[in-house]
Amino acid sequence: MPVNLVIDIGNTRTKLALFNDFDLMFNVPIDELKPEQVIMLQEEHPLLNRAILSSVKEYNPQLRELLASSFETFIELDHTTPIPITNCYSTPETLGKDRLAAAVGANELFPNQNLLVIDVGTAITFDFVSAQNEYLGGNISPGKEMRLKALHHFTGKLPLVKASDEFKLIGTTTESAILAGVMYGIIFEIDQYIDFFKENFENLKVVMTGGDSNLFDKKLKNSIFVHFNLTLIGLNRILEYNVSKK
Repeated sequence: MPVNLVIDIGNTRTKLALFNDFDLMFNVPIDELKPEQVIMLQEEHPLLNRAILSSVKEYNPQLRELLASSFETFIELDHTTPIPITNCYSTPETLGKDRLAAAVGANELFPNQNLLVIDVGTAITFDFVSAQNEYLGGNISPGKEMRLKALHHFTGKLPLVKASDEFKLIGTTTESAILAGVMYGIIFEIDQYIDFFKENFENLKVVMTGGDSNLFDKKLKNSIFVHFNLTLIGLNRILEYNVSKK
């Protein structure tokens, strides 16, 4: 059975995964994917002949050339790529590829269901997929590092505080007040979004992903489903969908 290579180049790290059909074989975060690493994977997995790449920034053009020339199927995700759900975004060319892939991944896990997809990373995104399998859009909010840096940068005296998963409800020092304000601000924001969507959409499933999910998932009052590989699952689903259309 063919093996799929899935590459997700984010703002800070690159995620690399291999799928056998829809089964995740392994995934690993790396700083940068180099062409020689792809060649090594091909040597180790002779059936590796399909690949999809999603990137939010510029990357090595030699990597693109290798993928395009040595794989039977290579897709570089953009707004023109066919996807298995309906994209109702007014400006699809501006929609973040990671947001779209996560929405597809959530729909793959929970088809025909109202979905609120929350990605907690550099930014915090809230995206909605309807029970009719339509991506309707979403909202973008600053992540924890952005908030901490903004408080330091735009004030004269507030220090730059390091993020931590240990924080009090009420800060008793300037540092602990900043940390509590940022972290509980995010918690309250996420819970309020969930409450709002639950009031407006029946049988809502909330799916959370992103590198900072573990800092917040157990502190929310709402019940959620956490899946750290949601974007990778979505990219693999898009790849399989395009292969099936050939």
